[in-house]
Amino acid sequence: MKTFANHNPGSVDEAVAIAQAAISDGLSVSFAGGGTDLLQLVKDRIPNRPGAGAPDVLVNLKSIPGIGGIAVNARGGLTIGGLAPLSALAASSVVRQRYSVLAEAAEQVASPQIRNTGTLAGNVCQRPWCWYFRNGFNCYKAGGNQCFSIVGEHQLHAIFGGGPSFIVHPSDVAPALVALEATFHIIGPHGERTLPAAEFFVLPRDDAGHENVLGDAEVLVSINLPASANGVHSSYHKVMDRQTWTHAVASAAVVLDMEEGLCRSARIVLGGVAPIPWRVQAAEALLAGERVTAELADAVGVAAVAEAQPLAKNAYKVPLTRRLVERTVLAVSGVA
Repeated sequence: MKTFANHNPGSVDEAVAIAQAAISDGLSVSFAGGGTDLLQLVKDRIPNRPGAGAPDVLVNLKSIPGIGGIAVNARGGLTIGGLAPLSALAASSVVRQRYSVLAEAAEQVASPQIRNTGTLAGNVCQRPWCWYFRNGFNCYKAGGNQCFSIVGEHQLHAIFGGGPSFIVHPSDVAPALVALEATFHIIGPHGERTLPAAEFFVLPRDDAGHENVLGDAEVLVSINLPASANGVHSSYHKVMDRQTWTHAVASAAVVLDMEEGLCRSARIVLGGVAPIPWRVQAAEALLAGERVTAELADAVGVAAVAEAQPLAKNAYKVPLTRRLVERTVLAVSGVA
């Protein structure tokens, strides 16, 4: 393993300053929270950002107090620190009661040991698990100019939003956060900024080397969830190629605002099928103002995959995703 310097800042501002100074000196920097994915990247000498090698400097965010909590905020919503463990999200009564889609997503990440260590921000910001990227190929994600999966093994790759890279975003909690219309609080060298979860993630066609908008010295500090209205129900369903310790082949985060059996509005976000959490607004529109039935849920599933563009070996994801959306909508609406 490459040697590196380790820093333990006492505040986010100090962490950002350390990172910015190191970058100015031409060094590669990584922020470490839970570190479950980062440690593997370092061991395998996989770049934590395009064009970089293993990090020269690690900035340990665990030394910073107050960025791992879960608390109701002044607006009646929830503020979750970026370093909140995934296990804490899954176990939180307020998360499960008001935002069950997020609790269910968190409890399906990897294994219990990883959920105890892995953090919310770390899961959102993890790098792709495409086998070409993880095995040292000089692909787009590693700073190269080729996606080896197109003519290679792409059974688990994107059926939406692909090109020039066909990775899928590996996070379970990211689709839930987009479906909940969360906002992300970021601190960097130029101050603080807040943006909707849906604007945090980046398609390869816009930036082939990055998965999100974070600058090299920026930190995702916290995530805010809006107040949960009466009648809003949600759930996260995930299909895997084995029972545990793996990412979604396909997943669906569904949030329905129900009133007396009618769906006032819907948000449906897919995971495991695109380079970003993939919202299917055409499918959502079919539900607005309608009473959910088995027939309507079937039509919603069809609409959810209408724009899929599978590769030669992953077309199976299209019917799988269709039925996953149908099943999740029925479950959330109470029809199933």
